[in-house]
Amino acid sequence: MYLWKCLLYRLVCLSAIASVSSIQAMTAEDFAACVAEFRTEAANRGIAPSVIETSLAQVELSERVLELDRRQPEFTTTFADYFNRRVTPERVAKGRALLEEHRALLDRVAEDYGVAAPYLVAFWGLETNFGGFFGSMQVLDSLATLGCDPRRSDFFTTQLMAALQIIGEGSISAEQMEGSWAGAMGHVQFMPTVFIEYAVDYDGDGRRDLWNSLPDAMASAANFLNEIGWREGYRWGREVLLPENFSYLEAGLKGQRPLSEWAKMGVRASDGSPLPRADVDAALLVPAGHRGPAFLVYHNFKVIMGWNRSEFYGLVVGHLSDRIAGLGRLSQPPPEDAPRLRRLEVIELQKQLNQRGFDAGDADGILGPATRRAISEFQHDQGMVADGFPSRKVLALLGVELADVN
Repeated sequence: MYLWKCLLYRLVCLSAIASVSSIQAMTAEDFAACVAEFRTEAANRGIAPSVIETSLAQVELSERVLELDRRQPEFTTTFADYFNRRVTPERVAKGRALLEEHRALLDRVAEDYGVAAPYLVAFWGLETNFGGFFGSMQVLDSLATLGCDPRRSDFFTTQLMAALQIIGEGSISAEQMEGSWAGAMGHVQFMPTVFIEYAVDYDGDGRRDLWNSLPDAMASAANFLNEIGWREGYRWGREVLLPENFSYLEAGLKGQRPLSEWAKMGVRASDGSPLPRADVDAALLVPAGHRGPAFLVYHNFKVIMGWNRSEFYGLVVGHLSDRIAGLGRLSQPPPEDAPRLRRLEVIELQKQLNQRGFDAGDADGILGPATRRAISEFQHDQGMVADGFPSRKVLALLGVELADVN
């Protein structure tokens, strides 16, 4: 479970809110002293002295990594923007071509681990654009820099020790270990601890190589998904049509109920046909409000969120895998006129909801499930469609002023 949380932390890193001015700059002397402590820690963990010396001798403080880590996105992302940037005709076409090109490998991986090939190709496409870009940062520099930053020192120190272990087992050299600014690596962007726990040597060459071996990468991704609960033979979910006057208070991952109950409530498949008769539970998501697409999501959707704790990410993985498998576009595309909210505007929205007795959680500037639930309850109280979507009308009623850019 801990290693699963380590992978999930990638999302936390990207959404962390911090002020650069509130953090004391790290000096070269501070960094050198910190690296010396890493050497001691690595030795205590039984990492070979030769690995410690060759790997840490050239580690450098990266101001760029600190800048990226501390950068707060000015705007939240609408579902339309998130979805349309990732599920493109080009990505779908390339995913289908690669599915056929590597069909033998992917089918063998699916047989061994129970994860269907289109899902693996979808993850591959989203994480590195099918191996087109692994990240250009030296992983040891990134992890050492972040490990020396007191805000999340324990987490990144653990990642650095795992990276040294990977080098020690001969999977890759320190110089070749490149990845994202936060230390995610290879075709499927594993963090080092996740690599240690779940990466496999699928091509049988004696190394677990997620950079240069597609068999190792695909099998490792499948192994990870399998280990955190993937159910073979089940879908991630599906787009659905909702009946008129539907109660959107039923939406949200916590509102799970049997598929048969959703059918009794008038929910149908996106083509208008009845929902399948299957003994599965599902939750309803409406990421762009009642004007956008609606989805019933199953157990495997929650497993996808074990890779990245974002509902948007989970929906994109699911839909992209469907498209790669040959299914069509969404029947109801997300509206592109939704307001883009600044973080400060989201914070004000959360404060206003909390002041009115609708629990939006901490005013952290993140439009998470608690905030959407609070919006839904506020809408219901106002006699509006309670879809949990921060529309311009909702914002106006709460006194949240939007910047002119919207």
